[in-house]
Amino acid sequence: MNIETLQAALPEYFAPWVQALGLKVDAFDQHGVTLRLPQDDQLSRAGGMVCGQAMMAAADTAMVLALINHFGEFRPCTTVQMNSSFLKPLSKQDALIEARVIRAGKSLAFGEIDLRGADDGKSVSRFTTTYALL
Repeated sequence: MNIETLQAALPEYFAPWVQALGLKVDAFDQHGVTLRLPQDDQLSRAGGMVCGQAMMAAADTAMVLALINHFGEFRPCTTVQMNSSFLKPLSKQDALIEARVIRAGKSLAFGEIDLRGADDGKSVSRFTTTYALL
């Protein structure tokens, strides 16, 4: 696996509105991937805070890329469950989204995602996910 392959998955497998988030693959390892969500006024609400919907979409996308990395290829999947905890607002900085595959079986995959400020490194939201592998 390499960053170029993971980055190329974004236009191939994701809807145009997800691509419009401007996500970039920052890093990957054997456990998962880290994406960067650029700060954008289009994704912000009052006070310049990134909206929760954008963070959830970025987290979900990061986990699909983590599964591609885990399996070495795209496998059709769908989100079964996504739990989110918003810890604090994210304002005026990019976000780093670190998605880790916890366990992947034949029909289900489980993951954890930490979304934090790129400048201050503070966690702003945490997610746990379950995916059905189709």
